[in-house]
Amino acid sequence: MKKFVLIVSFIYLMTFAIAAPVFAEEENNDNSNESLDLASDAESAILIERDTGKLIFDKNAHEKLPPASMTKVMTLLLIMEALDQGDLELDEVIQISEYAASMGGSQVFLEAGEEMSVEDLLKGVAIASGNDASVALAERIAGSEEAFVQKMNDKVETLELENTKFQNTTGLPADDHYSTSYDMAIIAKELLKYETITDYTSVYEDYLREGEEDEFWLVNTNRLVRFYSGVDGLKTGFTNEAKYCLTATAQKDDMRVVAVVMGVETPKERNATVSEMLDYAFNHFDTKKLFDKDEIITTMQLLKAENKDIDVVASQSISTIHAKGESTENLQTIVNVEEDVTLPLKKGDQVGTLIVENENDTLSETPLVVDRGIEKASYFTFIKRSMQEMAKYR
Repeated sequence: MKKFVLIVSFIYLMTFAIAAPVFAEEENNDNSNESLDLASDAESAILIERDTGKLIFDKNAHEKLPPASMTKVMTLLLIMEALDQGDLELDEVIQISEYAASMGGSQVFLEAGEEMSVEDLLKGVAIASGNDASVALAERIAGSEEAFVQKMNDKVETLELENTKFQNTTGLPADDHYSTSYDMAIIAKELLKYETITDYTSVYEDYLREGEEDEFWLVNTNRLVRFYSGVDGLKTGFTNEAKYCLTATAQKDDMRVVAVVMGVETPKERNATVSEMLDYAFNHFDTKKLFDKDEIITTMQLLKAENKDIDVVASQSISTIHAKGESTENLQTIVNVEEDVTLPLKKGDQVGTLIVENENDTLSETPLVVDRGIEKASYFTFIKRSMQEMAKYR
């Protein structure tokens, strides 16, 4: 397939190696796990920088464990994808099924036959970890919880996760339902591409059916959104088997990190462990933002498209990461854009890659996508455009 390449050189603060295209597994010698007194209370833990995927710390990160309600990080990812693709609207009203209303565990006490907006159900999942709200949205998106779980496991394969399998949308105890702190971090990294998710996961308290007789008070199960500056998500978890778990994210300045802990004995220890991990990240590393999500990186012309001038944008924010106090490095960005593109395109379809290099070493690769649907040119548009091209040579 033909490609054309744009190369831009620039100087940015950076020496610490950025993650490889997905996640770097290597540890810098100065930051080896052996020298860090972190996550001693957790069975498994991981700490990464979100944009680059840089692995800062891990402990038993590939050990299969029950994720409890952290399962809903994947549920939220598929919900946000459906919203982004226009397959779901925030103001759409959903009628609650008897099955969704029957969910036990954490719930927002939906009634069978009750109608509620997608946005309120999303709040119920993101803030209060509502199992009933999770199932209601899953049924709307996929037709049934079973079909939605298949989509969850399909996404697991797309993300190339080797140690995750879901049996439900909620994290309620089930045989052969497991994940790892590493896999949960990757799912969280993917979810955070949809930056508006933190508009919900950062809320400490809210209400459903506000002003009505059956008004319900939502309180965030993740207390760190109130007590740790910068924390704005993502999802707690607890069952007797899983113990206390948390997939957390926090942002300070341009740096966003994800911390996951699994198998902690008490919620107090869980929150303290995550806080220590976040402190370590923000005290020892800095990032430099290169491009924002949806920032136009280049343009391309598709003569067979209805609108031939196409903006090509970053699929996520793109940064470098470096240890505090490190010197500068010369970086180079390479923009590869496919020349032969098959139409039509959906919003978010990949049409290229942005590569960040340091002295010919590839530091990161980020998909470049279209920011809207691209349709084939109509017959009349194509004829008109062809005549205009021919006229240039008269």
